[in-house]
Amino acid sequence: MTCILVTGGAGYIGSHTCKALRQAGFSPLTYDNLSRGNAEAVQWGDLVVGDLADGALMRDALQRHQPAAVIHFAAFAYVGESTQDPALYRRNNVDGTAALLDAMQECGVRRIVFSSSCAVYGAPATVPIAETAAFGPVSPYGETKLACERMLEKRAAASALRYTALRYFNAAGADPDGEIGECHVPETHVIPLLLDAAAGDAEAFTIFGEDYPTPDGTCIRDYIHVTDLARAHMLALEACVPGEHRVYNLGSGAGFSNLEVLGACREVTGRDIPSQLGPRRPGDPAVLVASSDRIHADLGWRAERGLAAMVADAWQFTLERAALGHQAGSPPPAGSPPPAGSPPPAGEPARPAKR
Repeated sequence: MTCILVTGGAGYIGSHTCKALRQAGFSPLTYDNLSRGNAEAVQWGDLVVGDLADGALMRDALQRHQPAAVIHFAAFAYVGESTQDPALYRRNNVDGTAALLDAMQECGVRRIVFSSSCAVYGAPATVPIAETAAFGPVSPYGETKLACERMLEKRAAASALRYTALRYFNAAGADPDGEIGECHVPETHVIPLLLDAAAGDAEAFTIFGEDYPTPDGTCIRDYIHVTDLARAHMLALEACVPGEHRVYNLGSGAGFSNLEVLGACREVTGRDIPSQLGPRRPGDPAVLVASSDRIHADLGWRAERGLAAMVADAWQFTLERAALGHQAGSPPPAGSPPPAGSPPPAGEPARPAKR
């Protein structure tokens, strides 16, 4: 099978994409330092434990496995943390991407799909947001994603590199089969926080701001099912063609307010999820909704699973983890046995896939 190297493949979106790659007949190779990923999510390919900055280890992985392309997810992605420590985000996200591209060039790997973000736009002047909208990141995290896109553009102009950049909006949901899902520590995303509250594993959910210029006064965001995102990456691999690069937004084209998401979670779970109002957070735009017309026209991609499916799949995953003794959104409890096939120490050879 053709190998695809997936940096950050032990993370939320990366692990779902690895499953999609395997189902499509590829052999995904996860490269992850596991500082924020979950080893138990690496189920559909081999795992190399290491940092992007470890050029020797990355070159060894590329030379040994000869991937046809790289899908690059590995990045820190907490907006608040990036504001507190912008240098950390610069080193990890930007310098790490540069090290990856250096290794790819040395090893003759010419195709990459880059996980970008709607954070490159900041607070847009108009919605829905098209790929031609002006850049205006309002956080160091958004600035790092924009810096990486510009790096890719310059390197592609000077070499045989081919790339597709995908600007995500709000990823949500879980694998419909219940095998993997969202397990960030700490968790900051709306739907898993609401479901944690529904499961009794968290306090009341806080809605930040009720005076936005929206129909119910709360922020509106564009949510997209993680399996739809994974499917887009499969198509993006095909879009890496010689002599050009492509940039696509990934969203549903429809927005939901915080109160609407709260209502959907209450309906799916059948539980009266406690909530409370809080002040606005600095830098939160009132409305972020994507136009995904470009990727639909070019590649035929469109979001298929709506908000109710996202919540239902995430709730199924939350309940299944709880049944196994895992608190929602957290690693296994202290003292529990490690997952089958736990990873080797950093730098050791890749461990075999579970399936």
